[in-house]
Parts: sequence; C-alpha cells; structure tokens
Amino acid sequence: MAFSLHSTTRGRGPRVVLAHGFTQSSASFAPIAGELQERFEVASVDLPGHGLSSVPPVGSDLHEAARALGEAGGRASYVGYSLGGRCCMHLALAAPRLVERLVIVGAHPGIADAHARRARRDADDAMAADLERGGDQAVAGFVDTWLKGPLFAHLSDKEADKASRLVNTAAGLAASLRTAGTGTQEPLWGRLGELHMPVLVVVGARDDRFRPIAQKCAQAIGSNARLAILDGAGHAACFERPQAFVSLLEEFLTEDT
Repeated sequence: MAFSLHSTTRGRGPRVVLAHGFTQSSASFAPIAGELQERFEVASVDLPGHGLSSVPPVGSDLHEAARALGEAGGRASYVGYSLGGRCCMHLALAAPRLVERLVIVGAHPGIADAHARRARRDADDAMAADLERGGDQAVAGFVDTWLKGPLFAHLSDKEADKASRLVNTAAGLAASLRTAGTGTQEPLWGRLGELHMPVLVVVGARDDRFRPIAQKCAQAIGSNARLAILDGAGHAACFERPQAFVSLLEEFLTEDT
C-alpha cells in the first residue's frame, strides 16, 4: 500500500515537520512556517488525500499514513494539529528514532468506547459518501459545513483560511475520512507511556471538548510531557494564536533535555 506525500521545505537549521488537520493542506501552516524558517528547516507536508499528496488506497489506515509521513519528513521534530497530531503520534510510536520531539495540538489518541467509535466511523462513512456523490464541485460546500461545526464556528475568515482547504478533492477527503478518521483509529491511550521523547501537548483554553483530553494525554505520557494551554484560543489554537504558538514552539524545540 505504499504511497508518497508531497512536502515543501524552507529555511535552515534543526528540522521541523508540520502536519495539518482534516480539510487543510500544507499551505495552512504557511504563516507559522514563515516564522519558524528563521531558525529551523521547516517541512510542511500534505497528508494523505490532501493537497498534492496521493489519495490513500482502500485498506490503508493511520499506520500507513504515519509511515508515509515519516518517509516524507525524515528525522525531525514533528508538529501535528488534529488529524496531523494523530498521524504524528502513530509515527512516534512506530518509529521513535525519527521523532526527536513531538508536538500535538488538539489531537485525540482515540475513542475508547467501541460503540462510540463505531458511531463515529458510520458518520464519517456517510460524509465520505456525500462527498463522492457531489464530486469536486461539492468540496467548497463541504468545507463551509465543516467550518460551521462547533469546533470551528468561532474562527475568523483569516483563522479558518478556507483558501488553503479548497485545493483538496472530493475523492481525497472521502478517502481520508475512511482511512484516517477518528472512527477508524484504534485507541492509543494504553501506549502513550511508550513515548519517551520530549512531548508538548497544546490545547486552546476555550476548547472545552479537547482540553480534558489533552490533560489526560499529558498525564498518560508521563514526566517527559508538558501541557500548554493557550489562552483566548479554541480547537485551532495554533491558527488562532499563531504568534503565541510560534513562541511556545521555539522555546520547546530549542530547550535542553
């Protein structure tokens, strides 16, 4: 099931890989990458089914997505938001030699309850089917609907950055839902203690859904994890408070271990 991911690299210094969320693309991280490139070599990756990357084949999963991310990124510090965070967690567990430091933002280690996980998978399948029926002309409407959801409805146009999302295709987004959606993910809660590299868990103070998840996640990882709660931000904390996020990243990525 091998497939490759598109990435762009800028800057010089210690290598940092940025992995975006669902419906986004590598371009979504452009402002943050622009700030980081003064001190780091920054690789922004299009995840499977997004941007210029391949549509993930039927039967692939988050483990395959993580493998492809590691091949695209190489040895580096990995920063992942939401879907990107879940991919980065899988990579850090499968190939810890590649992940020098790990930053996860608004990312879920997995739905523990089997019935809730199945319900989420069914909902994702339904969304994927709607996308396939509508084709690429339905992507703009799908993105609008996605951004009206409870995690994103408060975002300004700049924070939502719809333009960076409209490079995606219906087939790509549908395949991502089916192969890398939260409903397809086996929970990682029992394995988080295996993450021995420095880990920064970031969540927005206003993200009532993911704040307790982030707290539990940091506790499960252990003493090598740090929890950072960004004031004035919700689920998309890194895009709502980009300057604060960059400052947090720079401090974490350069501190002695």
